[in-house]
Amino acid sequence: MRSVLVTGGSRGLGLAIGQKLAAAGYRVIAVARQKNKEVAAASAQAERAGQGALHFVPFDLGRIEEIPDLVRRLRKEFGPLSGLVNNAALGHDGVLATMHNSKIEELVRLNTLSPIVLTKYVVRGMMADGFGRIVNVASIIGFTGYSGLSAYAATKASMLGFTRSLAREVGRLGITVNAVAPGFLATEMTHRLADEQRQRIMRRSALRRLAEVEDVANAVEYLISDKARNISGTVLTVDAGATA
Repeated sequence: MRSVLVTGGSRGLGLAIGQKLAAAGYRVIAVARQKNKEVAAASAQAERAGQGALHFVPFDLGRIEEIPDLVRRLRKEFGPLSGLVNNAALGHDGVLATMHNSKIEELVRLNTLSPIVLTKYVVRGMMADGFGRIVNVASIIGFTGYSGLSAYAATKASMLGFTRSLAREVGRLGITVNAVAPGFLATEMTHRLADEQRQRIMRRSALRRLAEVEDVANAVEYLISDKARNISGTVLTVDAGATA
């Protein structure tokens, strides 16, 4: 059974990705700061289904200096890590001119520095094993831009360049590196938007609707699977055609 590490895996998109991969037969290691009832229920469900597995490991990904030890512990407990999904991210918004420097630093630390360092230590094992699948969760904001999200957009754009460059570095060793770029999703966050805002976003998309978390999880599962063995360095956009 292949082991896949999913960051930010205790709720929202990360949890949906973990559940999808566990149902597909993978051993999922969901990393987040705190365990909650949602990830506990998902873990129990995966155990009952008896196909894959979903394990939770508490860790603060902002503690960059502790990432090497985390990866060593995970490999010792779960064996080789054949997949990595860099999903954990902060979504601070605000006009750059008035955003506090600490918020900017926090965004860059968790959204850019942390996944790059984590990937560094995970990919070393993949290089030794001659196999690996890395998927970075970016955002359409990384290439379209959005007012009030300039710092966030910078972190997501950096992950797109990271994806393409790393794909070239490690491809000859049997490792693929891809990204998914979700648009606005039908989640609790967008349900809090005013109805007119939601309608405006939906009208901008080719399909006249919002993509769903399940759609992004399906895309990640595909890129992790052997079906995508000859796909690397790409960005798969999941936005119901908003950027078409």
